[in-house]
Amino acid sequence: MAPTAIDLHIHTIESDGSLSVAGVIQEAAERGVRVLALTDHETTNGVPEAMELGQKHNLNIIPGVELITAFKGKEVHLLGYFSYAAMMHSDLQSRLKELRQQRTYLAFEMVKRLQKDGFTLKWAEVEKIANPEGAVSKGHIMRALHEHENGTVQWPVIAKLFQPYGIAYLPFLEHPFEEAVDLIYTCGGVPVLAHPGLLRDDRMVGELLSYRPMGLEVYYGYWEQREALIQNYKTIAQDKAILTTGGSDFHGLFGPVKLGEIEVPEQCSRELQTFLKLDF
Repeated sequence: MAPTAIDLHIHTIESDGSLSVAGVIQEAAERGVRVLALTDHETTNGVPEAMELGQKHNLNIIPGVELITAFKGKEVHLLGYFSYAAMMHSDLQSRLKELRQQRTYLAFEMVKRLQKDGFTLKWAEVEKIANPEGAVSKGHIMRALHEHENGTVQWPVIAKLFQPYGIAYLPFLEHPFEEAVDLIYTCGGVPVLAHPGLLRDDRMVGELLSYRPMGLEVYYGYWEQREALIQNYKTIAQDKAILTTGGSDFHGLFGPVKLGEIEVPEQCSRELQTFLKLDF
C-alpha cells in the first residue's frame, strides 16, 4: 500500500517508540507524509522539536498525546490533540508529570513479577533503555527482556507475558476516562477515542462516546481484520456524525505497521485543524 499524506498517531523514544523525534520526522518526510501528529504516551516533550524539524521538511505537525485511562476496570486509550498554546496549559503538563511517575511505578511492579517467575532481568536494564524524562512502560520492559535474553525469546512470547492473564500483566487504572476527557477539554484540546477495535466491545465504545462530544479513531493499523474493523467504526462515526481521525500508531521497531501506511482521508486532518484553529 502506498504511503498516505496524513498520520495522526505516532510514538517516539519520548515514550515507548524506538525512533528519536528527528528519526520520526526523517522517516515521515521520506515516506511522503505531510501532516503528522506526535502522540507519545503521557508526554508532549517531543512536540517542540518535531515542530521545528517539521518546518525544514515541509511537514505540518499537530501537537498530541495518548493517555491510558480507566473505564469499568479496563484500560482505554484516549488521544488528545491541541494547538501549541493549549498543549502548554499548566493543568495538562502537571497531570502528565504525575501520570508518568505512576506508570513508572507500575512498570517497576511488572519487573518484580517477572523476577518472581524466574526471570533475571534487573530494573537497571529497563532504565537504561527508557527515556529518563518519560514514563517507563511495558514496551521498555519487553525490549530490555529481549536484549537480556540475547534475542533467544521471541517477541510473541514476550508480548504474551504482558497481555491479560500473563504473569507480568498489570493494567494502568489510575486515570479515569471521564477525568481525562475533561482535562483535554479544559486545556482547549480535542479528545478522540483511540483504536476502538482493540476494546473488542462496541457496547463499551458507545458508552465512552456518549460521555461528551469526542472524535473516533476510525482508520487504524489493526493487525487482524483491519478492513472490517475500519468499516465498522466508519459506520458508527457516520451514524453519530462525529470527528474521525486515523493513524499508524507507529512505534518503530516495535510494530509491523509503517509510518504513513494507513490510508487516512484528508478530511480527517482538515476537520481536526478546524477544531483546533490551526492555520497550516
